[in-house]
Amino acid sequence: MPFTLDFTGGPQKLELNRITLNPNRMNGQPCIRGMRLTVRRVVELAATFPIREELRKEYPELEDEDIRQALLYAASCLADRVIDLPETHETAA
Repeated sequence: MPFTLDFTGGPQKLELNRITLNPNRMNGQPCIRGMRLTVRRVVELAATFPIREELRKEYPELEDEDIRQALLYAASCLADRVIDLPETHETAA
C-alpha cells in the first residue's frame, strides 16, 4: 500500500510507493519494498555511509529511490506543527 504525502504549502503530493507497512513484519515498522529493511535503518545508513558507493557495496539491494523515499518519509514524520496561542498571554520581563 503506497503512501501519499502532502507537504503543506507544496505544489504537489508525493507518492511513496516503496514504503510498505505490514503489521506482521518488523513489528509493523515502515519498510522498504516489503524487505526486512526499515525506513529507520535506511536513514541511519544514509548518515553512516556519506559515500553512496560504499553503501551500495554493503547493501546492493538498496536503490537510490529507496533512500530518497525513506528520507522523505522520515521528514514527513518530523513536520512542523502550528500551535495556537491564546490571544492574551503574559511574557516574562
